[in-house]
Amino acid sequence: MSIDVLNETDVVMDELELVACSRYVLEQMRVHPQADLCLRLVDEAAMETLHVQWMELPGPTDVMSFPMDELRPGREGSEPAEGVLGDVVLCPSIAAKQAREAGHATEEELLLLTTHGILHLLGYDHATPEEEKEMFELQRQLLLTFLATRGRPSA
Repeated sequence: MSIDVLNETDVVMDELELVACSRYVLEQMRVHPQADLCLRLVDEAAMETLHVQWMELPGPTDVMSFPMDELRPGREGSEPAEGVLGDVVLCPSIAAKQAREAGHATEEELLLLTTHGILHLLGYDHATPEEEKEMFELQRQLLLTFLATRGRPSA
């Protein structure tokens, strides 16, 4: 599994933790072991440009996902498709603001946003209440079990 981190910000962070979380989520979702993922960390100006260009929404956002080969979670007993999962673009400064508001660490928020972004790459969405319930519960389970495997307190 190839997971690249492109940190285009001045923010110093534990990129290995983002990779470990991504790898855990991909393994739990039974994504092909040869799938490629890129995590890109950008500043608010770059995120705002992407947000306006792709979502036609003003201002920066916390995370955006750009799927490539439209891979889906693997199923028990079948071989998952190989390919390029896509890009998850994160904005650490927005994540830091959200973390302060939620009362937890910025790193925890970035792990949550990474998980959220990967689920979007795998076809999950939260446009309807039913989709939101499914996606957010899965996101919560994945993040909590990842943190438990790392021996860290949950957010």
